[in-house]
Amino acid sequence: MALFPGFARRRIRTSGATINLVAGGMGPAVLMLHGYPETHVMWHKVAPQLARRYTVVCPDLRGYGDSSKPKGLPDHSNYSKRAMALDMAEVMTRLGFDRFHVVGHDRGARVAHRLARDHGKRVRSLTVMDISPTLKMYQSTDMAFARAYYHWFFLIQPPPLPERLLAGQAPSYILGRIGRGRSGLRHFAKAAQREYLRCFRDPRTIHATCEDYRAAASIDLVHDRQDLKHKLAMPVLALWGRQGVIEAQFDCLADWREVARKVTGRALDCGHFLPEERPAEVLRELERFLAKCAS
Repeated sequence: MALFPGFARRRIRTSGATINLVAGGMGPAVLMLHGYPETHVMWHKVAPQLARRYTVVCPDLRGYGDSSKPKGLPDHSNYSKRAMALDMAEVMTRLGFDRFHVVGHDRGARVAHRLARDHGKRVRSLTVMDISPTLKMYQSTDMAFARAYYHWFFLIQPPPLPERLLAGQAPSYILGRIGRGRSGLRHFAKAAQREYLRCFRDPRTIHATCEDYRAAASIDLVHDRQDLKHKLAMPVLALWGRQGVIEAQFDCLADWREVARKVTGRALDCGHFLPEERPAEVLRELERFLAKCAS
């Protein structure tokens, strides 16, 4: 647990998966959900400091890291954000937390959005990092977006084509994804890089993460359209990278205000991976926002 001093590791069985997590600290609960192509390890620069005031729970999403990786169903429903959010709701119940704050980056922010939709009475606040809502992003797709987020359209192709093309390509593909910003791999700890590569050497991880994207382009959009008339009631903090696609092609605050009533946020001077590129700023923003939500 060198990256998460004072944290304990647990495995919790949910109705649809077995979730690997680390947890530490004391106080109100904060659930932190990672993105692609990473694991809970992405929070290692933020979570230990946040745990001075909060109980911090950092799981691996279904299909990622050391959580279980069920084979995808034909309709991709077992990798829908609804299914992945239910995992997290059940994890927090098992840990004894009826209500909690949720923080998500990238894919984890999409799970967090659905968690706030489906379990809104339990979610005290929602923080999303470097995304606009999934439906908004697909509806806004143009050539510039497709070129920048080509993996959204590659990974959703029918199996086993993407899985076969990615097999054996973990080092170049994963390091290329996380190191695509201006600063390259400079902000990514070697231990974290090794962990991301270890997990993506497992063919089941490659399949599961493809299923995550396939669900996002199909069943998740059905669920999102069903919720269009209802705005989230809890406070929402949106953070994004000034050097990334969200800044260049979306109006992040306006996009979230279409789906939530109380939205604040700003851009940080970095790329996509805010918690690893600008951990001190992320921590300050989170602590300020969470304190306001408690007042």
